[in-house]
Amino acid sequence: MCSQEHRKNNEVYEECCWITQIVDDAMYVRNFIMDHSMRLSMFNLFNTLKLLALAPTRFSFTIVMLKRFKNLQNGLQEMVISEQWSSYKADYINKAKSVKKTLLGDIWWDKVDYILSFTTPIYDVLRKIDTDAVCLHLVYEM
Repeated sequence: MCSQEHRKNNEVYEECCWITQIVDDAMYVRNFIMDHSMRLSMFNLFNTLKLLALAPTRFSFTIVMLKRFKNLQNGLQEMVISEQWSSYKADYINKAKSVKKTLLGDIWWDKVDYILSFTTPIYDVLRKIDTDAVCLHLVYEM
């Protein structure tokens, strides 16, 4: 019985492991931009919101980060197709190309949308019940 349960868990993990890759890609992009003042300066030219510096241990870290990326989508895409991005010469040309490819990839953004479509309702419920007040009746209504 335990072996069968373990096998089912592995199957589910293999079907859903792409989510981890999307989150890893977002973290890679975030770190690439935040870890260098010139790239961060470029980011700030194209975006009014900031990239969040959340610890992976924070409540709903993944959902919050992907929501912010979605809110920044247009600015991020404008940044990587800008002349500033193209003329930026650094030691990390391959990483910059990888970031550009990720941010311009429609399939990557479709996957972000899909993740948010099924996690946002869960996130909303958890946010509403994350209180010291009595709220079990609210969960039923949600």
